[in-house]
Amino acid sequence: MIRSTAVLWAVSCLLSNLLPGADWPQWRGPNRTDVSSETGLLQEWPKTGPRRVWLFTDAGLGYSGFAIVEGRLYTLGARKGAEQLLALDAAAGKELWAADAGPMLDNNWGNGPRGTPAVEGGRVYALSARGHLICAQAADGKVLWKKTMEEFGGQVPDWGYTESVLVDGDKVVCTPGGSRGAILALNKMTGEPVWQSKEFKDGAQYASLIAADHNGARQLIQLTQKSVVGVDAKDGKLLWRTDWNGRTAVIPTPIFHDGHVYVTSGYGAGCKLVKIGKDNALKQVYANKLMKNHHGGVILLGEHVYGFSDDVGWACQDFKTGELAWSEKGKLGKGAIGCAGNRLYRRE
Repeated sequence: MIRSTAVLWAVSCLLSNLLPGADWPQWRGPNRTDVSSETGLLQEWPKTGPRRVWLFTDAGLGYSGFAIVEGRLYTLGARKGAEQLLALDAAAGKELWAADAGPMLDNNWGNGPRGTPAVEGGRVYALSARGHLICAQAADGKVLWKKTMEEFGGQVPDWGYTESVLVDGDKVVCTPGGSRGAILALNKMTGEPVWQSKEFKDGAQYASLIAADHNGARQLIQLTQKSVVGVDAKDGKLLWRTDWNGRTAVIPTPIFHDGHVYVTSGYGAGCKLVKIGKDNALKQVYANKLMKNHHGGVILLGEHVYGFSDDVGWACQDFKTGELAWSEKGKLGKGAIGCAGNRLYRRE
């Protein structure tokens, strides 16, 4: 298990370099790519290391990431046996409010929440590790509505719900999994169900949804242990599906680019690229074991995918061909990856 406070310190070192209004409103940033458009960042650390701006010591237990909007930092942490949605002043590190997000997940792999909040329209949406979805006012933390994944047929996965929910148009979308429909869309204002994907019924895994406009429709794309799928954002209708041989845990976020969908996962599963053609007909471009990303994710820069691959180490892979451009195993250990200011950043 980890303490969120350790990561909050690391984030605080960078906050002073952010430009005003440079929001990071959800998991992996505005476009769910983990690629920042920031400019003017340091190109190397000072000899004495980055300056600590502040230290917050009461974030509790968990693995949650951070959303930063209009000078506030939002995350989840477990304190006193409960998971809480937290808001901090991003400049000073002062806690502004906390809202109850449900009972704490307690297991053998680390306690507490896993997902990153999503902030949109003055509201904050977050999913707890036990599958409690909360909507709160960004201004003061007042809880506006709550739902549970159990209400919609979901069952808590072994490592807990780790998904970072997606706000898309007038809906908030998540993946309870199960026979009533794997993907669920709720009215973002009221929490009332809009649709559930009855044609797609895989169990929940650990990846987070992405959205893409393709073939004249808004598509929601998800990865599970058995499938890579696209459903219509309007009504949840299954648009396309391809098999995925996931093992144990399927975690990384899919990538959509130029009519193609790329996925990867660890435990020997590997990676796969499919092209979504006319009428959503699928063509497999490649499937190989060059990229086997356990967790930490991969990013797309230009026409190359970057990330940590089990056995290979840090790798650069051609997006369209699947060929390995380079790899490096000895210098850096496993971690997550992001990009800002034309630099790749590794996070442990």
